[in-house]
Amino acid sequence: MPAGAHRLALDVARSRCGFEIRTRFGQKIEGVFPRFDGEVLKLADGRHQVRLRMDARQVEIPGKPRYTAWMRGEEFFDVERFPLVQFDSEPYDPGVTVRGGDIVGRLSIRGIGHTETLTVMPAECPRAGYDCDVISRGTVLRGRYGMDSWQVALGDRVTFILRARLQEAPGP
Repeated sequence: MPAGAHRLALDVARSRCGFEIRTRFGQKIEGVFPRFDGEVLKLADGRHQVRLRMDARQVEIPGKPRYTAWMRGEEFFDVERFPLVQFDSEPYDPGVTVRGGDIVGRLSIRGIGHTETLTVMPAECPRAGYDCDVISRGTVLRGRYGMDSWQVALGDRVTFILRARLQEAPGP
């Protein structure tokens, strides 16, 4: 942790992390990461930085065991070799969580990292993250991360969705 930074943990009991992908026939497939963790670092200069880790071994498509197995398999997340999906943001103005805006960072999937953007929606309350969710969405092209199977059936765009709540992190 950088010197002078203060850490806030994601409240995983009240947060949700998932994704959407569309089939070529227009059907929306929704997936969830039941196991994930994250933190927001309040940096000494006033900016914030977010780190999010999702356990791909636990990813699921609720009610669809075949889809879940496929998502965990070699053709999609390849969880045996790459068990984590990770997002580490660049420092950003904390006002983004209230007024909305973009947070840029490095997304790593299947051992491949690219700069991506999460778009934060304007907050529905003054204390976003505590009294209401901080809602963010980021759309990526799965082919850039080596997930290019099933192009005939599935679109290339995957939208990650995070509904986040915070808690004060325990001290060291």
